[in-house]
Amino acid sequence: MGTVVDDAASVEFHDFFERHYAELSRLAHLLTGEADAADDLAADALLALWNRWDRVRAADHPAAYARGVVANLARTRIRSAVRERRRITLFWSQREDRTENPDIPGVVDVQEALRRLPFRKRACVVLRHAFDLSEKDTALALGVSVGTVKSQTSKGMAELQRHLGNAEAPQRVHAAVGRTGGAGGRDR
Repeated sequence: MGTVVDDAASVEFHDFFERHYAELSRLAHLLTGEADAADDLAADALLALWNRWDRVRAADHPAAYARGVVANLARTRIRSAVRERRRITLFWSQREDRTENPDIPGVVDVQEALRRLPFRKRACVVLRHAFDLSEKDTALALGVSVGTVKSQTSKGMAELQRHLGNAEAPQRVHAAVGRTGGAGGRDR
């Protein structure tokens, strides 16, 4: 039988879940590039938040804390996938038959270009341009300094421009992820 405090915490967490689950799922999707894994990562993040709900609800920015948890889970997933790809590559590289001049598409979409970015650059670009977070809010979510956010966003956008082959990368990033509905307002 729950106490009044437990019931109040449960209601408060449920409200937090309803307000932020979709946003956290979109963030996970944009960071990992995996639509199938996004819901799982958001659910895992919210489970971790529930287990620490007393600390989270007392935090100054619970949503920023939640974004940080998603970012950390996404980073772990990406690192695991990279290790797995290396093992597969090692296995298949021992085979003799190799393909010469593989067919490389001429046009790379924004999500593919985002996947090419290192995690921190990708996270900064996605949070700043897709979710319209301020530099300060992005720094809070990732647990880095505002200066790191500025430099990583700038470098990430420069890389995206090289990958996409034009100077309209910021607009294309925003337009491509705008359909997924970014959140928050940018306050500089």
